[in-house]
Amino acid sequence: MAEAEAPVGRPAPHRVPRRVVSGMRPTGRMHLGHYQGAIKSWIELARIAECFFFSADWHAFTTDYKDPSKIAEAQREMFIDWIAAGLDPQRCTLFVQSHVKQHAELFLLLGMVAPIGWLERVPTYKEQQEQLREKHLELARELGRRFNHLYGSTGKPVLIEPHPYLTEVPKILGLDGRKMSKSYGNAVELGEDPEQARKRIMVAVTDPARKRRHDPGHPEVCPIYHLHRAYSPPETVDLVDRECRSAGIGCVDCKKMLLLNLLPVLEKHRAARQELERAPGRVEELVRLGTEKARAMAEETMVKVRAAMKLE
Repeated sequence: MAEAEAPVGRPAPHRVPRRVVSGMRPTGRMHLGHYQGAIKSWIELARIAECFFFSADWHAFTTDYKDPSKIAEAQREMFIDWIAAGLDPQRCTLFVQSHVKQHAELFLLLGMVAPIGWLERVPTYKEQQEQLREKHLELARELGRRFNHLYGSTGKPVLIEPHPYLTEVPKILGLDGRKMSKSYGNAVELGEDPEQARKRIMVAVTDPARKRRHDPGHPEVCPIYHLHRAYSPPETVDLVDRECRSAGIGCVDCKKMLLLNLLPVLEKHRAARQELERAPGRVEELVRLGTEKARAMAEETMVKVRAAMKLE
């Protein structure tokens, strides 16, 4: 997530941002990893800051360029899950990246003033999983500073330098022990059918070293324990941690305790999704209004940019 209008340097964890911009590529329905990794924080931030959350549909072409026909439906499913999870469109602005053309215009103009050496520092594709997010934000900050140096005036920057706003994110493993991802087929969707979720949880992998019921376990490597930390009350998490290490409970018992806390969450989200789907056009209208607002604010920025570059 990027924070605008913050002092130079990384903001302290307790600092409340004034404006937050973040988004996701439209990949369809959201899973527990999406919620714990981003949406949960977005919901909290929307209560304390001016927030803009977008569908990065242009970015989706990096993988879906051969068949972009599915992007629109995947985008709709994603927006539905955001709202059903508790992201209130009255408290934040939801919009579609490609409908705010100023985004591409600013990208082009900043590209004109970006030194080749800076671009060469952007990590290669093989490195992107570990480095790309932070490097892209750092590049954006440097570009903002360079633009202000070239076209701004003392004490009156044209562009506001973005800063990272990082929140604590619980680690969520997929049902096979790897990172939760739809591409791995190891994710639990936010609105998944409870019975289907029950079956999948009960056959999920646990600590591979715990081969027998009386073998002591290592909760930190178990995906079920990571889900407990996200969805079970503290007393249950403590019990699972203690009893797993001492072989006081088995993996089946551990999974059943998780389901007691996880299934109601899935059912609540499922009901919220169904309500949204019973109102045709509602989500689309909310996104349309949000996109209009985002476009108007983006144009305010571009007016300043064009004027600074003597393009108007």
